[in-house]
Amino acid sequence: MPLNFIPIAERYGLMHLIDRWVIQNLFDFINQSRRQKTNRELDNDFYMINLSGASLNDDQFLDFVKEQLDLYSIKPETICFEITETMAIENVNKTASLIQQLRTLGCSFALDDFGSGMSSFGYLKNLPVDYLKIDGIFIKDIVQNRVDGEIVEAINRVAHVMGIQTVAEYVENNDILIELKSIGIDYAQGYGIAKPAPLQ
Repeated sequence: MPLNFIPIAERYGLMHLIDRWVIQNLFDFINQSRRQKTNRELDNDFYMINLSGASLNDDQFLDFVKEQLDLYSIKPETICFEITETMAIENVNKTASLIQQLRTLGCSFALDDFGSGMSSFGYLKNLPVDYLKIDGIFIKDIVQNRVDGEIVEAINRVAHVMGIQTVAEYVENNDILIELKSIGIDYAQGYGIAKPAPLQ
């Protein structure tokens, strides 16, 4: 599981290599699976890739992404990179620059775990993201906790005013999903939607 190896990789400065391994293997998978899909199925393809803080600080990362997109003939609009809010605010200017460059390529960008950090809305104004993933801490008890519901509604409303689509994390059951639909959240993820599974 990730918690068994990510802290070690971070300690020894290997996370940027893991990010690159994930991107290469996903792109290879997309390229291979393309042959088995119809055009209609390909139109629905969309992949979200978590990035570490190490890749944000890797000056060669953008060139690597360009190279891999070309090598595997990947449509950039099918790829969305995501980073946590905490990582993003460590160096807002550098993060904003990388996001803008990736978006120029055609990729999209998501801010993960939104609401768990400090001064979230203030930093959001300076990060040109396409998706906002609302932290599960506000989602898991949303049916019983009115305060959580108000917070999620406020985040959703501000995001939509800014032209950003929202994703709720930690959607564990249908009751939560119904509540999120009533608020107007755009997307949901969690065991109530689907459990993690191998690509193949």
